[in-house]
Amino acid sequence: MPRRAAIAKVPAKLMPMLETLFGTPHPVALITGAGAPRVGNAVARSLAARSYRVAVHAHRSQAEADRTTGELRAGGAEAMTVTGDVARPQDVERLVAAVLERFGRIDVLVNCAAIWIPKRLEDVTAADVMRHLEVNTLGTFLCCQKVGLVMVAQQHGGAIINVGDWAIARPYPDYAAYFPSKGAIPTLTRVMAVELARRNPRIRVNAVLPGPVMLPEDMPEAVKEATIGATLVQREGSPQHVADAVIALAENDFITGACLPVDGGRTIFPGGS
Repeated sequence: MPRRAAIAKVPAKLMPMLETLFGTPHPVALITGAGAPRVGNAVARSLAARSYRVAVHAHRSQAEADRTTGELRAGGAEAMTVTGDVARPQDVERLVAAVLERFGRIDVLVNCAAIWIPKRLEDVTAADVMRHLEVNTLGTFLCCQKVGLVMVAQQHGGAIINVGDWAIARPYPDYAAYFPSKGAIPTLTRVMAVELARRNPRIRVNAVLPGPVMLPEDMPEAVKEATIGATLVQREGSPQHVADAVIALAENDFITGACLPVDGGRTIFPGGS
């Protein structure tokens, strides 16, 4: 499970750095898809541990989001839960408004909300493709647009980190509806980096492209070994590896428009030798 935030352990030197970067020692971060104990949840906990005030978003995992928010508050963090379907413009407007009402600003947006439903190509319907595009592509776009324009009006701008998928380079079988929706994330990231920086040069937009960081518990052992063997580092990653990459991008003010694989080298390695 992701580690709990412990605000008391925040390094003293971190506060001045965050204040220089964001204009506050306690920046506000909105993390979509952070209810379930996956990548988004690890990101929320890691940011809270660095003194960020966090808005934990969920759609169908509200109970888990509320539990996470409660644990973060118990650890000394300022946290809230927001809900909604990121594919619905009115939901995005409502959840962004809720964060602004509570904290008055949004300094970091991390787009982790996504769906991935395996299905044989013969069984994929137009509705399947549309739903993946709505959540994974349109949802990311809407959140970037709405929060990005909030950042435009902020003196210190902000940072947006989208979450893509390394396997758009070498797609897995049976995810024909999923990968096109994630394949758009690098382009969307670069577009938003250009558009938002033209309005406020202190806004940065980057993406993380995770690899095998949370293999399914029911994955056959042979498949798991093959997946790990296809990495250069010869081991499975964790959601924390992604969270650490998100923090690095959020807090480096000279990186924008970049797409960072966090995949143990799998993108460049064919495996087997």
